[in-house]
Amino acid sequence: RSRRAICAINGIFTYHYAANPVARDEVLRTRDYMEARGPDGAGLWISPDERVALGHRRLAVIDLGAGGAQPMQSADASLIVSFNGEIYNYKELRAGLEARGRTFQTRSDTEVLLHLYAEKGDALVHDLRGMFAFALWDAKKRALLLARDPNGIKPLYYADDGWTIRFASQVKALLAGGKCAGTPDAAGLAGYYMFGFVPEPFTMFTSIRALPAGSTLRVDDIGIHGPRQYFSLADVYRQAEDLPLSARPGTHEVIEALADSVRAHVVSDVPVGAFLSAGVDSGSLVGLMRDTGLAGIPTITVAFDEFAGTRADESILSRKVAQLYGTRHTTRTVTKEELLADLKQILICMDQPSIDGFNTWFVSKAMRETGVKVAISGLGGDELFGGYPSFSQVPRLIRALRLPAVLPGLPKLARRFTCHFRLTEKLGLHPKSAGLLEYAGGYPAAYLLKRALFMPWELGKILGHDVAEEGLRRLDPVAYIAGATSPAPRTPFGRVAVMESAIYMRNQLLRDSDWASMAHGLELRTPLVDHHLQRSVAAYTASRQPQSGKSLLAHAPSTPLPQEIVTRAKTGFGFPTAHWMSKLINIPAPADPLRPSSTSTRALAIALAGTCGLHVPEALLDTSAA
Repeated sequence: RSRRAICAINGIFTYHYAANPVARDEVLRTRDYMEARGPDGAGLWISPDERVALGHRRLAVIDLGAGGAQPMQSADASLIVSFNGEIYNYKELRAGLEARGRTFQTRSDTEVLLHLYAEKGDALVHDLRGMFAFALWDAKKRALLLARDPNGIKPLYYADDGWTIRFASQVKALLAGGKCAGTPDAAGLAGYYMFGFVPEPFTMFTSIRALPAGSTLRVDDIGIHGPRQYFSLADVYRQAEDLPLSARPGTHEVIEALADSVRAHVVSDVPVGAFLSAGVDSGSLVGLMRDTGLAGIPTITVAFDEFAGTRADESILSRKVAQLYGTRHTTRTVTKEELLADLKQILICMDQPSIDGFNTWFVSKAMRETGVKVAISGLGGDELFGGYPSFSQVPRLIRALRLPAVLPGLPKLARRFTCHFRLTEKLGLHPKSAGLLEYAGGYPAAYLLKRALFMPWELGKILGHDVAEEGLRRLDPVAYIAGATSPAPRTPFGRVAVMESAIYMRNQLLRDSDWASMAHGLELRTPLVDHHLQRSVAAYTASRQPQSGKSLLAHAPSTPLPQEIVTRAKTGFGFPTAHWMSKLINIPAPADPLRPSSTSTRALAIALAGTCGLHVPEALLDTSAA
């Protein structure tokens, strides 16, 4: 039987010749802080010279046996790996390795990494299909390799002080080790208040960095080399646009790519469930899961009394989808009282502050209550098939304001004039409206205007002018977006798709899905966030406007989704967090729980900044009520 390694990893390499040996108690403190991510087992390996240590916490998704124990060593003990994730094509990789004469001791995908590295070195990452973060020690070369999957589904953080590198699956775990300073990072703070999440590679702390998605990092006796990027979604879209029309896939090929991704993601020796909303993404995946031969799929929908009888209530339509595909469906009602009861634990597990993730916390909790350890999520469909309003709004904004936006001095002058006379407040406009001209000149700036909670000129009031100035200087948000999405696709659709995937999905949706699911011992799989599928869909959308309402995705299962699902107005994975927490925050409750006001969302972001123990401005938070 196969043995999988969804879990948490950590380690230390004291690479400088004068650095102290590894402290065993520090490794254990860091590892065991992550017990919730891997409650079913723990492992530790320390090199004979005590210069390297690898730790591992395990969630027994398949089979917890000695053959799959980690950290895992090669037969000659020259390679040691600590691995978190799933390699979906490991059977194919194993077959090729065995054909070339390699002998395996286990059935695990972890051992595939050891043999593949022995043949290809760092280039092994190009062969892997899955979600992963791993650390591999090469004793012969005295080198440590850290690697993260193409889309950053699995997290990996590191801290380097010039003598020693430490790494772990969580920021707070590194802090728990006791050797990483908790000094706030101005760039991380600025990024959080602008986006509602901390943009990688920054964290909330100066001493800790995220290994970027699709990157590797090599460390030897000389020091750190990298990070080196091996995958770029922006480059995928650019290459797709350069394909001749005859080489671009049609509808049939994209549907087969969707089915192929789902087949890869449902391979398991335990039941695989699914999050089921009233949307196209999750419903289509459930239909495709049934097409693989699965029957009686456990599905979960979260409902709220506040949404009953409104378009935000997903329970009725999701029940129809469940009946269509014959699932074992559960509708789980979440209340304000349950949120308040769970709030402390949510904030502990959040790792870095985020204004999202509450929804995934409760649907993951509900899924684990049914006894299921593996679940499929529809995350990624909006980014692939243009489901967000930004796909139309950002290009339209640029077309409408491109000319005045490039007039010398006018955009910034207009913003300063508007702010000085508080025109947005007097006219009842969103505070971001002051920057319409200044941020409508190009895609990165227009995207920031669309997605930002607070604009750069507002940060001084929150962080203080010195911290805000330093944070903006180091982060440079427009340049950050441009860099994360370079080389920029040529089509408007491609540009927005890459920005939504590389900025929003990667830094918020995937990160929140990881911590919120792992906190409940649930392995969450995302078939629509698969770089093989992304290549196919990028080539498809490069030559045509994606079908309205994602109808291609809806018709991918052999039994298509009902038309009422396809044509239903998008509501998102709604959750009345701001509405419920309004009594803890010094703001009035939003009139519409599904559409909280900008004031309530901003206040929620400020309140959640305290999840890392950072300062929350008292002028903006009613601390007595909290």
